[in-house]
Amino acid sequence: MRILIVEDDVASRFLISELLSPYGLCHVAVDGEEAVAAAAKSIEDGLPYDLICLDIMMPRKDGKEALIEIRDIEARHGIRPGDGAKIIMTTTVSDSRTIIESFNEQCEAYLIKPITKEKLIEQLRALGLVEH
Repeated sequence: MRILIVEDDVASRFLISELLSPYGLCHVAVDGEEAVAAAAKSIEDGLPYDLICLDIMMPRKDGKEALIEIRDIEARHGIRPGDGAKIIMTTTVSDSRTIIESFNEQCEAYLIKPITKEKLIEQLRALGLVEH
């Protein structure tokens, strides 16, 4: 599995990388601009990400903006909704409006920090990305 972890907090980035590294190749981005660039390059190279873990509160470009742009890039490359990267919002933002907006912009899952191994693996199973 090809994984992009988008997180500006070093500790959170390290934790999510540690939890996901047994399941695939992990790349990291520190903000939404880097995330959009990495997602675009991966699609152009023919090696799109299977999973993107996307924080919301980040400098330069937040996760909600990055989510919209990544979905736009996928659409421009002929990737239909549901066939692109599985995007899990991984954030401290827990208000219902933000959660609903994220799903409306086509994220597949929403995990509120602190992220635990159990919650993350359960979500990967639900998305069909891992079996165990």
